Amino acid sequence: MVIDWARLRAAAAGAAERAHAPYSGLQVGAAGLAGDSRIVIGCNVENASYGLTLCAECGLVSALHANGGGPLTAVSVLAADGHRMLPCGRCRQLLLEAGGPALLIDTDGGPVELRRLLPSPFTAADLPVAEDTGD
Repeated sequence: MVIDWARLRAAAAGAAERAHAPYSGLQVGAAGLAGDSRIVIGCNVENASYGLTLCAECGLVSALHANGGGPLTAVSVLAADGHRMLPCGRCRQLLLEAGGPALLIDTDGGPVELRRLLPSPFTAADLPVAEDTGD
């Protein structure tokens, strides 16, 4: 699959313009390419209780599932001023489950596989297996 990074960046920039960032002023948009060639977007939504703030990648993953799901193949995250941003640790974990370790992340140095940005992820294999209690 050929990835049109310019198109992804434009979609991320458009999403950033609609971000809700009244506290930090940092408007962020994310755009992802789904396996079926759909472009899915998200933007950050800040909250006065800072811990409840949603990153743009959270909105992206939510929109992906709300619109049919499927794996992501590429993601671009931009501030409203056009600067590329790397996903935070929490978002790297979210993106891992949405696209896997080979998911391409747009960086200033070119696309990078998520496995390089999140080398030791927490996965389903780290969860305990529920025992059947026979109830």
